[in-house]
Amino acid sequence: MAIPVAVLPTRKRVVSLGLTGSSYAHFIDEVMDRGRQRKPAYACLANAHMVVEAARNPAFADAVNAATWVTADGVPLTWALRFLHGYRQERITGLDVMPTLLSKAARTGLSVYVYGSTPAVLFRFQEFCAQHHPSLRIAGTHSPPFRAFTPDEEIRAAEAISASGAQLVFVALGCPKQEKWMAAMSDRIPAVLLGVGGALPVTIGLQTRAPRWMQRSGLEWLHRFLAEPRRLFSRYVVTNSLFLYYVARQRLRLIMSDRMSE
Repeated sequence: MAIPVAVLPTRKRVVSLGLTGSSYAHFIDEVMDRGRQRKPAYACLANAHMVVEAARNPAFADAVNAATWVTADGVPLTWALRFLHGYRQERITGLDVMPTLLSKAARTGLSVYVYGSTPAVLFRFQEFCAQHHPSLRIAGTHSPPFRAFTPDEEIRAAEAISASGAQLVFVALGCPKQEKWMAAMSDRIPAVLLGVGGALPVTIGLQTRAPRWMQRSGLEWLHRFLAEPRRLFSRYVVTNSLFLYYVARQRLRLIMSDRMSE
């Protein structure tokens, strides 16, 4: 029988990542509270792609596991938690988190910053907020170059975000770049950093989200794949197969460990 999320331990391992046990509401409350106090923190919203990247790259796994929160963004991770550990974990995905936090920040006066994406998307973000969240305080936006950042660029970015007074920073650089950036920058920025990646264009209406039945069935990836099959073939077909392999291998090791301890 699955154990309710309310009694989950703080972290439970799925392949190379330790996932945070939390209800969606509790996670949002913690983010808002830390943002209000301008306490440095960062959240990695993990999916199957991130798990596979972490399994292949120990340094990347360290960057993710050092986060304040590592949530189960994708349904496959919630299934893996139940399959491996018998825990029922609520999904905490950027596609829900970003609109929730924008709404709450607008109501409570927290200021937000968006770092990443393109100038056109950031312009649309400001238009969207002016229409849907007119009271939202936007501390700033910045579209960095699509290449490796120099040390000076990283320092200037951290200084600009800190000086803006931002309390919530949505980082849209894509995986694994945004997770590495947050791990490197978190101590320099007194705000909560959230790696939202592809949630930004969906939130502001530039892309559509999968129907509710696909979300509940764990098929949201299929909706995205059908929209961009060439770009996402390797990520979803190859990566998802590797994810299933890694989880099955971990399950087998857990079974063998239990038998040896009897």
